[in-house]
Amino acid sequence: MIIRGGTVFLYGRRKRQTKKNGAESFTKIQVMTTSEKHDERMATMTFATVYPHYLKKIEKKGRTKEELHQVIEWLTGFDSGKLNELIEKKVTFESFFQQAKLNPNAKLITGLICGYRIEDIENPLTQKVRYLDKLVDELAKGRKMEKILRKD
Repeated sequence: MIIRGGTVFLYGRRKRQTKKNGAESFTKIQVMTTSEKHDERMATMTFATVYPHYLKKIEKKGRTKEELHQVIEWLTGFDSGKLNELIEKKVTFESFFQQAKLNPNAKLITGLICGYRIEDIENPLTQKVRYLDKLVDELAKGRKMEKILRKD
């Protein structure tokens, strides 16, 4: 284990894969431990500043605004009207997720986002923001909506 700047790097199990030269490969896993400054920045960032980036990302890949709203509604319970209202009010992510009714299946969102395992993120707000990031990434990558909107 190596600790650098508030991030803990754990080196995981050996993979049974061998390269042409016979070398073994290792898996690098980052556990996201954040500073108070990072958590504060995440809490005060407004949803309205990030939303256009989400929209641009998915439209560039051939997905629609309606699909983005469907994904956000699945995670937060906000319909398009409420979503537009929150964007107009320029609410922070902290306020955004305080008002949200997080889908009980959100815990099924796992994997890597920005190099970190979502399920290992310690700060609850940061984890919720990363849930949203992951869903938007999956939408942009062309994943089927049935798979993005997880079920038990």
